[in-house]
This record gives sequence, C-alpha cells and structure tokens, in this order.
Amino acid sequence: MNGAESLVHTLLGCGVEVCFANPGTSEMHFVAALDRIPGMKCVLGLQENVVTGMADGYWRMAGKPAATLLHCGPGLANGLANLHNARRARSGIVNCVGDQATYHRIFDAPLTADTEGLARSVSAWMRTSTKAKDVGADAAAAVQAARTSPGQIATMILPSDTCWDEGGVVAQPLPVPEPQAADPLAIRNAARILREKKNVLILLGGKALGEGGQALAWRVSQATGAKLMTEGSNGRLARGQGRLPLERVPYPADQAIKALSWVEHLILVNSRAPIGFFAYPGKPSKHYPENAEVHVLTRYEQDAEAALRALCEELNAPAVPMPDVGKRPERARGAPTPEGLARTLGALMPEDAIIADESVSFGRGFFSETFGAPKHDWMQVCGGAIGGGMPQATGAAIGGGGRRVINLQADGSAMYTVQSLWTQAREKLPVTTVLLSNRKYQILLGEYQNVGANPGRTAMDMLDLGNPDLDWVKMANGMGVEGARATTLDQVGDLMAQSFAQKGPFLIELMI
Repeated sequence: MNGAESLVHTLLGCGVEVCFANPGTSEMHFVAALDRIPGMKCVLGLQENVVTGMADGYWRMAGKPAATLLHCGPGLANGLANLHNARRARSGIVNCVGDQATYHRIFDAPLTADTEGLARSVSAWMRTSTKAKDVGADAAAAVQAARTSPGQIATMILPSDTCWDEGGVVAQPLPVPEPQAADPLAIRNAARILREKKNVLILLGGKALGEGGQALAWRVSQATGAKLMTEGSNGRLARGQGRLPLERVPYPADQAIKALSWVEHLILVNSRAPIGFFAYPGKPSKHYPENAEVHVLTRYEQDAEAALRALCEELNAPAVPMPDVGKRPERARGAPTPEGLARTLGALMPEDAIIADESVSFGRGFFSETFGAPKHDWMQVCGGAIGGGMPQATGAAIGGGGRRVINLQADGSAMYTVQSLWTQAREKLPVTTVLLSNRKYQILLGEYQNVGANPGRTAMDMLDLGNPDLDWVKMANGMGVEGARATTLDQVGDLMAQSFAQKGPFLIELMI
C-alpha cells in the first residue's frame, strides 16, 4: 500500500466522504487512489477558490468535514480567499495540498513555494508529511482537528513521494473532543446582569443560532426583557416559521452605531463584540457604546446550547412558545426592489430551503421581509472575501441531502468564482442562482463615499462592470446551466417557481 492509498482509506474510516478537488501533477497518486478505492464522492472544481468554497458550504450543511485537493503552493494560494471565509465561519475542512517530492525541493523547481507559510495564514492545524508510513496517522490527526469545536481548517501538505512510496499504514479514527463547557462563573454572572441591569443585549452567533439555541435564548429574553440579535454575518442561521425573527447587526457603520446606541450590557454567546469591517475617518472602530460592559457567556469553541440551558435554569426561565413571525409574505409585483425581491423569495421558497447569501448591498434589508417564510437555513459570507456565495451554494447542495439551494448573488462577486456553475451542471445540483445584475461594484461606490472621497471619472470606471456588459444567461448556458433574464418581480417570481420544480441548476439574471 502506498501513502496515497493509506490516506484515502484513513479519510473514509474517519467519516470523510467527499473530496472537492482541483488536482495537479504532484497529486496524481492521490487521484489514482481515489479511482481505485470506492466510497469517496469526488467533485471537480475548475478553480481552487471554488474548491475551498464548496468545502465551506458542505461543512455548514452536513456538519462534517470534506477533504479538498489542491496543487502545490500556488494552488493553495488560489484557494486562500475562501479558506479565509471558511475560517471565519468556523467550518471544518481537511485541506490536502500537494507539494514537491522531498528530495526535489532543493532544486527550487518553478512550482516550489512556501506552502507551509501560506497554510499557516488560514489553518488551525498544519502538518507536512515526510514519509509514506506517516500519511495515514497525519490524516487521522487532521480529521480530528477539523472536527474539533467549533470546526477548524486542518491542512495536510503531502510531498508527492510520500504518496507514491510504499509503506503506507491506515490509521484508526481519533476521538473528537467534546465542545468545552461554559465557565459556571460566566453563567452566574450573565444571570446576575440579566436580573439586575437594564438595556441588555444578548448577541448570538455560531451554534447558538440553531433551532434549539434560539428556543433557549427566547426563554431568557422573555424572562428578563433582554433583547436578542445576531452577528452581522453568520455561518448558518435557522429562520422562518417556528424560529425567531432575529435581526443582525447592520454592516454600515452609522446604522450599526445607531442600532446599538442603547446598549449598556452586552452578553456574547458564540459571538464577538461588534466592530466595523473597516476603519473610517472620524468614526469609532467599536460599534457598541464605549461605556457598555461586555460579558462573555460562551466563546466560539464552547457549547452554546448547554450554556443557554444552564442560564435558563439559573434564571428559572420557563419554557415559552416561540413568537408569531406573521403570515407568509405574498409575491411582489412591478419593478425590482430589495424588499420586493425578499417578499417574493419568502412567498415562493420551498420548505427547508437553503439560502446562500452574497447579495452584498442589495440584500441588506432581506431579513425583515422573510421572517414569515417557511423554515429555511440562511448562510452568509463570514470573512468578507468576495466570491464565496456561488461555491458555498454548490457545496451546500452536496451536503444538504437534496434540499433546494437559493443563491442570492451580486454580479461583481460572482465573477470571482463563476466556474461554480459548471460544477453545478456536472453534478446536476438543485441550485437556483438569482444573479443581481447592476453591472457595477455598488458596495464600493458606498465605501468610496464613506472614506470621504468623491469619485471622478477614473474611479467610476474602476467600479463599473459595463463596457462591455456581462451576459449572465449566455455564461450560464456556456457552462451547462439553464438561465433566463428578468426585469420585473413578476418575471423573477415566475422563473423562481419554474426552477424550484426542476431537479438541476437554474440561473435568473435579475436586472436591478
């Protein structure tokens, strides 16, 4: 058995069932092993940032890591942006990167790079295998690290001779540590604040945003009068009928500062105190009041549901029904607006849909208009690196067990990972992409003004996606995805309904 075969057997034995890949020469023995050994679903992405983004979306819905297969340092570099997003979303990934043979590195061949240095920037765990006999054990340790709460990127660097040499040994799965328990003092302190203080905000993130965590947080809120919100970007948020109508911290600095201006005490549950995405002249980095006291109930790696349950017990907070989120919205008609599109989405989405949201500036008001939709999960790009939405939707479709995925996608961001459409077509995935086509980097126009500058002709040209216009229907068709253009909410609603009734992918270019 060679090292690559021991790698595949070990990954399968540890419960890793999917490999998202864009391989090269140094990974051919890994590819050959995947061919010979049954059990691993292999999904090809045509660019490494698609591969890593798919692994991120897969973890969010499947709750277990996939493997990636990337080619040497430059291939890893191509995938770094969505590894950064995955790290911020606390997604578990076994990130396998090929490398020059151990004896070949000294010759500094063209693809030789500081692969370890690149990997460290996004990985919680990293190891370079040096012998075929070590590959299986390294793989078991990588899976253990990837599955450690709340989810981590574990990068294995595999010189090609460690894969082709004989002597591979299959390793047994390693035990995955249970999530850390919250500090009892933190629970008692939170209870004291909730009993004695006013203007308390409980900020939910991570595992607290599941259905169970929300029900517990609602009990605390109802018993104490504390308000509930979510972080600005969330890996996975349960929404719709039977879930809480949670608002998130706004992205624009002025809106966030205003929304949090009343807060005197901030209790963090798998979240962090809100700060700005960027610094702006004359504006604070912290978006909560400077005199507000911050209290940590649980860090990201701690068990939020157990902590919230213990907090309910400490407060004697009784079980209460979840709030009425109102009737399902009705379809909107006429010219496209953010609110109208959100209502149309809420009116038409199938039960248990998955929303992959990279709508950027157009989608900032979507939440309040979709509270009454059927039960669904909502994913966002957590690291701010654009190009996450399309591959996350693709990976979520593979990890979602046949659930319909709806990708709300800005056009500028989509161009970073447009190759995702090809994978959707090849795998016949149930993904509906609503492509928001305004043919400009709208968010950057706002950012230009936020830093106190007035864009001139040169600046406007750099923020414009016209001349020539992008034709998304033709691009989708060229990669095997059926598509159509809509100019009204009537049309986009009809096309959504049509796409939900078919099995494969569909793209709607909505002119906004």
